[in-house]
Amino acid sequence: MTTYFAQWAWRGAEHVVANVRITVSHGVISEVIDNATKQDGDVVVTGLVMPGFVNAHSHAFHRALRGRTHGGTGDFWSWRTPMYEVANRLTPDSYRELATMTFAEMVLSGITGVGEFHYIHHNTDGTKYKNPNEMGLAMVQAAQRAGIRIALLDAAYLHAALDKPEPLAEQKRFSDGNIDAWLDRVDALGEGGDGWTVGMAPHSVRAVHPRELEEVVANRHGKVVHLHVSEQPAENAACLAATGMTPTQVLDNVGLLGPHMTAVHATHLTDADISLLGNSRTCVCLCPTTERDLADGVGPAAALRDAGATLSLGTDSNAFIDMFEETRAIETDERLVTGKRGLHSPASLLAAATSVGATSLGWGPHGIQVGAPADFIALSLDSVRLASFDSANGAAHIVHSAAPSDVRDVWVGGKQVVANFQHVEIGDVVTGLRSAIAAVVTL
Repeated sequence: MTTYFAQWAWRGAEHVVANVRITVSHGVISEVIDNATKQDGDVVVTGLVMPGFVNAHSHAFHRALRGRTHGGTGDFWSWRTPMYEVANRLTPDSYRELATMTFAEMVLSGITGVGEFHYIHHNTDGTKYKNPNEMGLAMVQAAQRAGIRIALLDAAYLHAALDKPEPLAEQKRFSDGNIDAWLDRVDALGEGGDGWTVGMAPHSVRAVHPRELEEVVANRHGKVVHLHVSEQPAENAACLAATGMTPTQVLDNVGLLGPHMTAVHATHLTDADISLLGNSRTCVCLCPTTERDLADGVGPAAALRDAGATLSLGTDSNAFIDMFEETRAIETDERLVTGKRGLHSPASLLAAATSVGATSLGWGPHGIQVGAPADFIALSLDSVRLASFDSANGAAHIVHSAAPSDVRDVWVGGKQVVANFQHVEIGDVVTGLRSAIAAVVTL
């Protein structure tokens, strides 16, 4: 048992609390006392303690594209070409190393949990590895080495489009061939293990067709379900042409919407779509830095929230690994398109980036609270960014002023994985990342 004495802690409100004693037993928070007095033996944590960020949507291998795809022209569809090139160079060993270093970068930035939307399953020609889940288990091993909690969101990717029954040549390693083979492979993963869980991720309505989505509903067995929804107008147009419905209407029609489901992006929605997602209490995972980078657009976050949907956040393509920016972007991007300020309170944005993300991944309580895992971070208040910090506006300072470089210490399950800005296990993450990226890109 260890007790930490935090100078300041964010407990869910707009303000932060002073002198908070946080007792951890067996990796779980067992007692929290606000406005406490330091006791002998307490571990003093200066600065501001808050729950670790939960990154609800990541494609780890996209990290290799950072800086190589951002200076050109085109759109989401043209961006896929270099993405496929990297995807088809990966081996279990090179992907494990790249994911390890990507996850280590996440941990250094204050992320303690990640939903890895994993769709590189097989050899490049589509044949299976001896263990069909070798690539997925490489992601789990990477997370364990990096010290991050992971939900392995295993993706089904069976078709190139609603009117293209076979995957493209560059998508062969994503596909299990049919929905039953995918379900069998996911079943073989079981329920996960120490520090990792399993979720289902039918990639999108273009990659998993309506009759197959019905099989997901029938065989979910309590798992969470994540899928890309209405990221691009062309996706909506193709779905309307093939089914007469929007992607959200398809998901409603097959019975997939609900609190167990997370719609990733949900950028281009009709009013009816927003109502369906809200009334069903479906979670929506917004990924603003990726949606900016790919010129996807700005999603209707405030309208979704007002309709009843919950909001979580993800770094998606990992063009940036900065949950502070993902968090503030929900507010600031909507200011640009609505001409209004204050659509989202800082505390609600932090909830989206922490506790709601944990819920979307099927995890339990997440926060500086009794019964939650001891997944928390400490921000240094010594940077120029936070020189104006005041406790009454603590949440606003975190959202609108802080950056990953302010994350000094990180604990996951009560184990310290970052100490004084350094990764405890890996040490030199920069060199590791540089080497892992060089192994899978053309330099």
